[in-house]
Amino acid sequence: MRTETITYHQQTFTLHHSGALYWHEIEMLLIADVHFGKVTHFRKHGSAIPQHAIQRNFEKLDLVLSHFRPKTLCFLGDLFHSYINSEWFLFEEWVKKKSSKIILISGNHDVISPLRYEEINVLVANEWQEESVLLTHIPENRAGVFNISGHIHPGIRLQGAGKQSISVPCFFKTQHQLILPAFGAFTGKHILNPGKDDLIFAIAEEEVIRVI
Repeated sequence: MRTETITYHQQTFTLHHSGALYWHEIEMLLIADVHFGKVTHFRKHGSAIPQHAIQRNFEKLDLVLSHFRPKTLCFLGDLFHSYINSEWFLFEEWVKKKSSKIILISGNHDVISPLRYEEINVLVANEWQEESVLLTHIPENRAGVFNISGHIHPGIRLQGAGKQSISVPCFFKTQHQLILPAFGAFTGKHILNPGKDDLIFAIAEEEVIRVI
């Protein structure tokens, strides 16, 4: 397993191949765009997505939580794809077994009432700021802060010597911003074109590799 580490204003962040980001100084794990409920939603409408894909997100979450053992788990929006379906009740049971404090930064897909989250001790906020770091769902450009967000589902197209290419998810970093890849299965990628000062950390199997 290979990770990458970046720093900003004496704050240290580890980029994990799951798409998660670990903030060392405050022991917070950041995850964007899980989109729970999406598999069930599309299966209901006839898409041939295997049932076991639902459990894959929970298994992936458990693996990264056991690796970092954070005090706080922060979802950077689009935790659920749409309204409550059977995956909500799986999530409720999953939350009951966790010792980490859980925060949800609301995303554009998060239409489930905050009251439902409060009932299971998940704190819901529109944004969150610690030190000079601003956590949001949609990327923000604000003076004096480093913004960490999701929403975009960033990806990068890599080309080989034989002109073959492959698209992979990535962490996308600009001078004052870091956009996390989508954590959930079947979420897709938006291929970005980096500028000359941007950094791209591609995810390939169990590795995070800086490619630009």
